Amino acid sequence: MTAIIYKFDRSDEGGSVDESERLFAALGHYTIAELLELLYVGEEPGFFELMRGLFGLSDESRLVLQNFLAAQPQQTITAAIDREGRCVLTLGTSEPEHPIKGIVQ
Repeated sequence: MTAIIYKFDRSDEGGSVDESERLFAALGHYTIAELLELLYVGEEPGFFELMRGLFGLSDESRLVLQNFLAAQPQQTITAAIDREGRCVLTLGTSEPEHPIKGIVQ
C-alpha cells in the first residue's frame, strides 16, 4: 500500500496553484505570537538542519527525546559527543550564580 501525504509534482494538474493562498490558509492556524516565535526561531543558524534531524528519528526515539526535554523545565541540558560518536544529553540544575533581587525569574 502506498500513501501520498503531499504531492510535490503538480505538473499534470490543469489549473495553476495560488501558493500565497495556500500559505495564508496554513498561517491561519497560528496566532500572531506563535508566528513571530516561529520566525524568530527559524532564523537561528542550523535550525532547519536540526528539524530535519528530528524528523529523521523514529517515532519512538523522537518521543523519548521529547519526554527528556520536557521532563524538568527548571533544568538546563548539556549536549556532548562521546568517544563513540554518540550524542549524550545530561540534565543539570539551572540555578543562577548571582541572582538579581527584585526581578521575577
